[in-house]
Amino acid sequence: MRFKPALLVIALSALAPLQVQAVSGIFGFVDEDGVEHLSNIPDDKRYRLVLADRFEPARAALRAPRGVLSLPYGQRPFHDSVMRASLDTGVDAKLLHAVITVESGYNRGAVSPKGATGLMQLMPATARRYGTFNLLDANENIRAGASYLRDLLVMFDNNIELALAAYNAGENAVIRHGRRLPPYVETQRYVPLVVAHYRRMQGS
Repeated sequence: MRFKPALLVIALSALAPLQVQAVSGIFGFVDEDGVEHLSNIPDDKRYRLVLADRFEPARAALRAPRGVLSLPYGQRPFHDSVMRASLDTGVDAKLLHAVITVESGYNRGAVSPKGATGLMQLMPATARRYGTFNLLDANENIRAGASYLRDLLVMFDNNIELALAAYNAGENAVIRHGRRLPPYVETQRYVPLVVAHYRRMQGS
């Protein structure tokens, strides 16, 4: 199994919020010697997509917004639910929209391989902490996600990047790594992507 050094570039370049790299997934092929090759740069015609990048739609929306992701945040689906959650928790509605954009692309039925569910991709155990059991209900999902994000912002002194890192990787991961972004490729790509969408909405 061979990973190209370019994979390391993803983690480093992701630290620049408005310079999110366009990586569409992991590609692979097995050569004539039976060796499996994996890379995020398909520079050989034998490469085929083996693992899609869940962040690609959100990245594409920064480059050339289409569909629901091209709408001003106030015209997007579930905006009334987002506003209620924002008023109840004090979390900026634009930040909630940014999280939904990256987490689910406004697909209320989204379920990740790990079981994260709904618009804000909450794990069932996290949702239960906030009294939510039906994660496919948009109102409940957004309310629980906003409540969790509010508590993370309090925990990390209103540092949005650390709160988002904790939302993605868990608060213990951020604490364990000295209250800094954990060195996980997904988290270091996730945080600047959400921040980039948030900044765009702030300027709209």
